[in-house]
Amino acid sequence: MFLKNLLLLWLCVFSVNLFGQDTLKNVQIEASRKSLKKSLHLTQNTTVMSSKELLKAACCNLAESFETNPAIDVNFADALTGTKQIKMLGLTSPYLLITQENIPSVRGASQAYGLSFVPGTWVESIQVTKGAGSVVNGYESISGQINTELIKPLKDIPLLINVYGSSDARFELNTHFNHQFSEKWASSLYVHGNMRQVKKDMNDDGFLDNPLSKQVNLINRWQYANAQTGWVAFITGQYMRDNKLAGQVNFDRTKDVGSTRSWGSEINTERIDLATKVGYVFKDMPFQSIGFQNAFSHHNQRSYFGLNNYNIRQRSYYSNLIFNSIINNTKHKFATGLNLTADVYDEFWQTTDWSRTDNSAGVFFEYTYDNADNLSFVLGGRFDYHNRLGAFVTPRLHVKYIPWEKAALRLSAGRGKRAANIFAENQNLMASNRTFSIANDHGKIYGLDPEIAWNYGVSFSQSFFLWGKSADVNFDFYRTDFVNQAVVDLYQNPQQVLIYNLSGASYANSFQLDFNLELKKHLDLRTAYKYYDIQTDYLSGKQARPLQAKHRFFVNLAYATQMNNKGRQWKFDATLNWLGPQRLPYTGSNPPSEQLPVQANGFSTLNAQITRVFSSAFEVYVGGENMANYQQERAVLGAQNPFGNYFDASMIYAPVFGQMYYAGLRYKIK
Repeated sequence: MFLKNLLLLWLCVFSVNLFGQDTLKNVQIEASRKSLKKSLHLTQNTTVMSSKELLKAACCNLAESFETNPAIDVNFADALTGTKQIKMLGLTSPYLLITQENIPSVRGASQAYGLSFVPGTWVESIQVTKGAGSVVNGYESISGQINTELIKPLKDIPLLINVYGSSDARFELNTHFNHQFSEKWASSLYVHGNMRQVKKDMNDDGFLDNPLSKQVNLINRWQYANAQTGWVAFITGQYMRDNKLAGQVNFDRTKDVGSTRSWGSEINTERIDLATKVGYVFKDMPFQSIGFQNAFSHHNQRSYFGLNNYNIRQRSYYSNLIFNSIINNTKHKFATGLNLTADVYDEFWQTTDWSRTDNSAGVFFEYTYDNADNLSFVLGGRFDYHNRLGAFVTPRLHVKYIPWEKAALRLSAGRGKRAANIFAENQNLMASNRTFSIANDHGKIYGLDPEIAWNYGVSFSQSFFLWGKSADVNFDFYRTDFVNQAVVDLYQNPQQVLIYNLSGASYANSFQLDFNLELKKHLDLRTAYKYYDIQTDYLSGKQARPLQAKHRFFVNLAYATQMNNKGRQWKFDATLNWLGPQRLPYTGSNPPSEQLPVQANGFSTLNAQITRVFSSAFEVYVGGENMANYQQERAVLGAQNPFGNYFDASMIYAPVFGQMYYAGLRYKIK
């Protein structure tokens, strides 16, 4: 299967004659590689994805934007909701700090579906940082940070229309309207809508492969910038409504809700966000600035999974005051400030009320030394008081050393602490008849203690020329050691989700090796191999984390013809992912007909896209996902009796649906 998909990958790219073209100029090669760039100048191990990178695939939302980035693993969360889950360093998204313009965004109630609430066309760039993040952004980051920068109104174009449709009956419309009132003021209004209203059951198990869905998403941004006075400000307001209907094909929401006639699920979410950012750069002192960020969000989800109800409402306020300056000269910089966070949760799982209020206040200081010759480091610390986590200190360190030309060696270490939202973060397990059981009751968060972990990492990057072509190689190794963890145990009983405080050891080792090469003019190759060793002491003993492949291999080929004098161009992109065997949750006590093997076999998937640029204003794209048509053999356990003890649609390790093809167009007025 892997060799077959690799052959298809090459055929996708070599579908045009590549060998008779002239050599690209160096400046063109450099520009083409900027869509995904790891800078040698940044102290942290950060990869920057530009909006050009997002155009290489069917990037309908942020959750789907990492298909061509080997730093992030993308998997389906369950067999019913169509939700994609991301992982970094082998750990799921709750261990990541996910921010929007450095304001925490996907957290708490929005952990399961929040990444799908940011349309890809809104994004200007994404910064992916491995390891412990900056203390400026908070104390929760453990495995890394993903920061999304939205398009700035003063730089936006007057109009963008993006239309998308796919063979799995998903249709999407994005419209951007921008108006610049003056050199200092501009405003953007983005309108996003998507829907899927056709039932599909390609694996004939009686359940929808993807939910019927509707989403309306609006955002209005205002930007003010005055270079003469040094003031800059952003005001952003967003409204989103998302409805998902999943379950058996014959489920009728007007008749079957609350009954055992047919199994169904609805997830209805409404969200309002308001954020402000005000900054001032001191006149005649461009190295000194002060910024003030404030954000309010109201997230309301009402849902049911079969006969089980789950409702959560979160009202949050976040405030961050930051002062940046230098000590003597620009080699010695610092950032200091304080922030406040308040979260009010109204949460109900079945008939139990888990509502709570969380408040925290913290101060931070971060010192940066930057010797442009060969050494830089960032040393930071913060002190926080949280009404449930208590008072604690968070240290972080990042070091970069340049041993020789075009090389960078980085080290990092840091501590993270967080409250696990055990129901919101494990909604994929609600697509089953498992009961949630919490084995501890002395902690302050669902009876559990806070999660605490240390992350250590080393990485090395080297750029060079191979056969006269630009190339680079990167490797990194990270280890996460948990001092305490809210262990989600799926090995004890197939009819239960057992959650308890860690007793023993839990760690995640992650190794990644990248090799990137310009094969030929306009033709770029990306490859990556990843190895994960993730072990936890469960009640049954030390076990590998379920649904996590130890070995992964990634290949991406990208080709673009040179733009002609009429502004026309072809672009080709193909990505192959191979995942090794994965350990499955325990089903050994089920009847033989309702058991799964201990381990799932490895498999590979192939995605490809072709874009035709007709002019600077108009382009058309077509593509496919899972083109080799790999499907998980048994996605829903106990599908014939979904109200029985053995029903479970959460054990997903591979695609549920088969091949999916899509097409779209983009129209711009610049």
